[in-house]
Amino acid sequence: MTALKKYARLEATGLWRERPEEQRREVIVSVGNTSLIISDSKDLPLAHWSLAAIARANPGEFPARYHPDGDAEESLEFTESEAEMVKAIEKLRRVIDRRRPKPGRLRLVISGLILATLCALAVFWMPQAVQTYALRVVPEVKRVEIGLSLIEKMSSLSGAPCHSDSANTALDQLSQRILGHAGRLRVLPNGVQQTAHLPGGLILVHRELLEDYDDPDVVAGYILAETLRAKQRDSLQLMLSFTGTLSVFRLLTTGQVSETTLKQYAEHLLLQSPLPVDRDLLIEQFSAQRLRAAPYAYAIDVTGEQTLSLIEADDASSGQFIPSLSDNYWIRLQTICGG
Repeated sequence: MTALKKYARLEATGLWRERPEEQRREVIVSVGNTSLIISDSKDLPLAHWSLAAIARANPGEFPARYHPDGDAEESLEFTESEAEMVKAIEKLRRVIDRRRPKPGRLRLVISGLILATLCALAVFWMPQAVQTYALRVVPEVKRVEIGLSLIEKMSSLSGAPCHSDSANTALDQLSQRILGHAGRLRVLPNGVQQTAHLPGGLILVHRELLEDYDDPDVVAGYILAETLRAKQRDSLQLMLSFTGTLSVFRLLTTGQVSETTLKQYAEHLLLQSPLPVDRDLLIEQFSAQRLRAAPYAYAIDVTGEQTLSLIEADDASSGQFIPSLSDNYWIRLQTICGG
C-alpha cells in the first residue's frame, strides 16, 4: 500500500492506557505493515492495533482520541503537536475504508440481479410456460364451452348460426362424414370469411359455401382445409396468445374466460382471412377421406391453373370416391339459412 510506505518511518509521542482505571502513560507510536505499534520509552512493544480496526472517538478535535474498533476501554491520545501522526492515521483509515468490501452495495447489486432475473422470467418465460400448462390441463368439455361462448359473441355481429329442423340433420351428416363427430359444424349467415376453427373442434362455415355451389364436395374441401389449420396450431392457444397472460391465469384459477375477453377475440376472428395450407398435406386429407379434390380446387380458382396439383390428384387416385353428402341431404343443407 503506497500510503503505508510513505509513513513507514513516522513516529509520534502519545498517551496510552489499556483500561479506564489505569493511569495514562507516555508511549512511542509508529506505523507498521498492518498495525500501529505502541511501545514504551525502552522501545518494548506494549500493543499492536490493526490499522483496519482503529476508531476515532472525537473526529476533528484535539487531543485526538483513538481506540480499537469495538473496544473503547483501551485508548490512545495525540496532542495537536503530533498532528502529522493524526493526519497519517486518518489517511490510512480512509484508504482502508475505500478498499473495504461494502456489504450494503454488494447486497444492492445482488438484489438488482435477482430482480432483473425475475423480471426476465416474468416477461419471457412465465407467459409461455403458463400457457403451455393451460393447454395441457384444460379439458375438452371446457374447450367446447369456450367455443360455443365465442359463437354467441359473434352472433351480435354476424347473426346467429343458421338453424333449420330439416337441414340440421344434413349438417350433422356432413360433420360426421368429414370430422368424425356430429355437431361440430356451425353455419353463419355473415361475418366469417369462408371458414374458421374454434376451441372444442368447432368449425364455422359461411353460408355462401352452401348456397353458391352445386356440389357438396366444395364445402367439404373447405372444411378439410380448416381442419389442417386447426392441426397446425391449437385454436385455444391462438385465443390465449391473443388475450394475454392474465386471461390464462383466470382460466386456470377460475375455469372461466371473461365476457370482455370473449367479445374481443370473437371480433378479432371475424376479421381474419384463412391462412394458406400445405397443398401436399391437403391432398393426403382428400385421399384419406376418399373425397374428390377437384370441386374444391375449381372453387378456389375457376381456371384450375393455381390448383392443378389438387385436380391431378383426383386423376392419380386409384380409389373409389365417396360423396360427402347425398343429393337429398345436400338440398336440405343449402336451405339452412333460409336460402
